[in-house]
Amino acid sequence: MEERLQAISLHHEMQRSYLEYAMSVIVGRALPDARDGMKPVQRRILYAMHELGLTPERPFKKCARVVGDVLGKYHPHGDQAVYDALVRLVQSFASRYPVLDGHGNFGSVDDDPPAAMRYTETRLAAIAYEAMLGELGSNTVEFAPNFDSSQQEPIVLPAQLPFLILNGCSGIAVGMATSIPPHNINEVINALIEIIKKPNISEERLLSIIPGPDFPTGGEVLIGTGVKETYLKGKGSIPMRGIAHIEEINPGKGKHKKNAIIITELPYQISKSNWIEKLAEMVNNGKVEGIADIRDESDREGMRIVVELRRDSNPEKILNTLYQRTSLQSNFGATLLAIVNGQPKQLSLKKFLDIFLEFRELTIIRRTKNNLLKTLERLEIVEGLLKALENVRNVIDMIESAKDAMEARTRLMVRLDLTEKQADGILSMPLRRLTNLETQSLYNELEELKEKKSCLEIVLNDRDELLKAMIEELKGLRKQFGSKRKTKLIEGGDELLAQRNASLRPNAELQRKKAYENLPRESRLMIQNDNQVKIVSPQLLGRLHLDESCNLGDAPIPARLIWPIEKNPKVIVVTNCGKIALVKWEFSGNQPGIIQKFIPTILEKEKISSIIPIGKDKELSIGLLTSDGRFKRLDIEEIVDMSGRAASLLKLKENVNLQSGLICRLNDYLIIVSDIGRILKIKIDDENIPIMGKLAQGSVIMKLFPGERIIGAITCSSKEDLIMITKKGSILKHSINSIRTCKRGDLGTIKNILKDSNKEQNRVVQVFNGKSLVGVITSKERNGRISQEAIKEIKYDKINKDLIKVDDDEYIDEVIPLIDPNSHSFIN
Repeated sequence: MEERLQAISLHHEMQRSYLEYAMSVIVGRALPDARDGMKPVQRRILYAMHELGLTPERPFKKCARVVGDVLGKYHPHGDQAVYDALVRLVQSFASRYPVLDGHGNFGSVDDDPPAAMRYTETRLAAIAYEAMLGELGSNTVEFAPNFDSSQQEPIVLPAQLPFLILNGCSGIAVGMATSIPPHNINEVINALIEIIKKPNISEERLLSIIPGPDFPTGGEVLIGTGVKETYLKGKGSIPMRGIAHIEEINPGKGKHKKNAIIITELPYQISKSNWIEKLAEMVNNGKVEGIADIRDESDREGMRIVVELRRDSNPEKILNTLYQRTSLQSNFGATLLAIVNGQPKQLSLKKFLDIFLEFRELTIIRRTKNNLLKTLERLEIVEGLLKALENVRNVIDMIESAKDAMEARTRLMVRLDLTEKQADGILSMPLRRLTNLETQSLYNELEELKEKKSCLEIVLNDRDELLKAMIEELKGLRKQFGSKRKTKLIEGGDELLAQRNASLRPNAELQRKKAYENLPRESRLMIQNDNQVKIVSPQLLGRLHLDESCNLGDAPIPARLIWPIEKNPKVIVVTNCGKIALVKWEFSGNQPGIIQKFIPTILEKEKISSIIPIGKDKELSIGLLTSDGRFKRLDIEEIVDMSGRAASLLKLKENVNLQSGLICRLNDYLIIVSDIGRILKIKIDDENIPIMGKLAQGSVIMKLFPGERIIGAITCSSKEDLIMITKKGSILKHSINSIRTCKRGDLGTIKNILKDSNKEQNRVVQVFNGKSLVGVITSKERNGRISQEAIKEIKYDKINKDLIKVDDDEYIDEVIPLIDPNSHSFIN
């Protein structure tokens, strides 16, 4: 028996299943088609209502009946999903040109939910019936089987207008989303006519015809780069705001008149009740001052929100505050994404209109061919009837003498040279056709059919005529459904936004820039080993001698970084938990203090593993070494454009810490050292140490022996030296060239010639490259510094015990290499 079970890799199956699910959501549920502007559920609702005969002149029918038909025949999903889609097609505040008419409660701008589907009623709106479904029976679009192959449904509706642009759309798929604003029908039709006449219309001309969205709730759109980017690139942020004016009101008898801000229109998709609630909360919290009362006086005639002001307040200032701090002014994040030929694509406005015109031309051709076929069929019948009327006596004799209808049809076809359809038409002709009036009407119909046939053939054979017919149809639709713009367009939107941003409290980046500009250019940024951040003058630095060598004693705490601020370094910290953040050291000029003051508060309880100045050299990358011997390399671009928030660079296992972070340059060497003096030297390239993503843990680079731990890592060129310091102050210097190059996971090299590296006092404390000053802190809290010149005097592969003198009961706790500002890795 053949094996029915098949072994499949779990990650391959997950990948395949997820891709299938993602494509199903993208194509079959969440995104609209660029041709008719409908999502599948919306298209099925309209088609089901068309099949139910819910035309604009017919009575309304319960929404529950419509939802039931859609579910049972075309859309086997939840009934609430179908009803929610139906409700949106009815809402006049959600769609600029609703395609359905509704009876009952379909929600409101206050975010009130619609009534249940058993209470509400609906039917097709005139614009949907005529401009979207009118040509459905003319073989204009393809049909496909429904989910159980019991019905046929249209793949796309034969829309005569680009409803995707007219009504807009929003949808969230897997890994992508669409958000298209609605537009004015007059402007869109004018643009379509202009494109038909001039296919290579300029972008400036198109934007002059369609200058901006036209939201059903009115409001204002600030014309600027946001609108331009949306239309030209398919993605942008469109600034919009409500309509408000200042009015003097009389609160009541015996009370003084007061100023009030009257809001008559809110931006698109802003809930009126939520806006009032949030404003009241801001007033109560003291975030907005000068407001005495907020009332909603809206009625059937329109919206009216009264923001009553105190007598001593400035109305203009408060109105600006409302624009700045509330959603009275907000942005519409537009993404012009739709399904094109079965694939999601982000399109410009011109491309959208081109796709629609191409589709419309195809539907007109198919409609014309269908009409021509019907005209030819009828013309054939009429010609046969007229031929029979000319030989009426012979026809009557042939029919009377025939045994049956089959013989009569055969005689007619043979003797009068008729086709089978013509013969059938004659046999089914009623006797009233023999009257003179009926005969004349057949001759008139014959002429009309011939003229119609000629016109249809002209349209099919001459594209210019077809385009003329398309333009005339568009003009007719504009005359029938055209409407004035509801949303006002305000020129100079970029300048208005710039003024608004200038009046807001400066953001962190501006504050940092201003703080940096106030610092003396000759000063130095200093971060000490106790994490104190200071801006010091060269004179003070000279008196402290922090950049000079000294013996162990009462010297100041060694510095981890001394950097000229004229280079405006970007300094980051890497914590033991694998997080990274930008140090806002610019503020330490006025308020020096511990480094935690200048990094996000979320890192306050974490230990800082490394302090790294970074530059913009694209050849650089960030290396991260963990305590369990894993290492990973990140692209420098992931860090250069960091904002003020902390970011996680890797996921750490339990009881594993980030040992150190360091700058890596391609083709340099990574040196990792353990506390027993084991050295691993690996060349930095994409094969040995590839670039990884933020969430990767890194690959194992050094396998540790029991009781062994990693004490640090450096990156250097082949011409540099490796310096190791033990707990008792012994110093060993090795040439990088003398160390064997390894691969990941190798045992490496042990060049430590100490007698017994297993003893705690002979364990290595730190490793560095000897190119800069090194600070030392002992167990007795004595501090010292070793200069680069002193390290040069040390012989290779020999133990030096003279440079650092520690007492018998004293050990070295920390070794702090000073970050070198002249290092090639950190040049900005």
